[in-house]
Amino acid sequence: MVEFHATTICAVRRGPDDVCIGGDGQVTMGETAIMKNGAKKVKKIYKNSVVTGFAGSVADAFSLTEKFEAKMDEHNGNLKKAAVALAQLWRSDKATRNLEALMIVANKDDLLVISGNGEVIEPDQPFVAIGSGGNYAYSAANALYNNTDLDAESIVRKSLEIAASICVYTNDHISVEKL
Repeated sequence: MVEFHATTICAVRRGPDDVCIGGDGQVTMGETAIMKNGAKKVKKIYKNSVVTGFAGSVADAFSLTEKFEAKMDEHNGNLKKAAVALAQLWRSDKATRNLEALMIVANKDDLLVISGNGEVIEPDQPFVAIGSGGNYAYSAANALYNNTDLDAESIVRKSLEIAASICVYTNDHISVEKL
């Protein structure tokens, strides 16, 4: 079975009016082949009031994003309720149980990580990163957030650039969505 390493996603909130999520564009097949350089793995949904980003299998993540949008509609835009509903579906439904991805979702009030293990995690810090280069991007975001006055978008971009300079599964084809 071919293993895909797919992406680094970073999200930062600098208050309710400065929320940003970004991701690199690399999709890697196996250990040695770059399959795509410019995949877009961040998106605005639910009347442009929520930003999402995913790491993992691209096809699985697209499916999960669609399911999350449906849960947002079902819960009238309540991000936390929609996230919990998606996590429960993801864990219990036969069709979604084997989907391999992680998602970050954010609106003006909340920043959450959703996993296929049924977890909905609200990070302690107003920034988070996932994926192959997630630890690198998280470390960079931590340093930039706590030691500069940069806005959320600048922190996201610089954190992903740093991750791309270290992680072989992360590139510098960065796409960003901002609320």
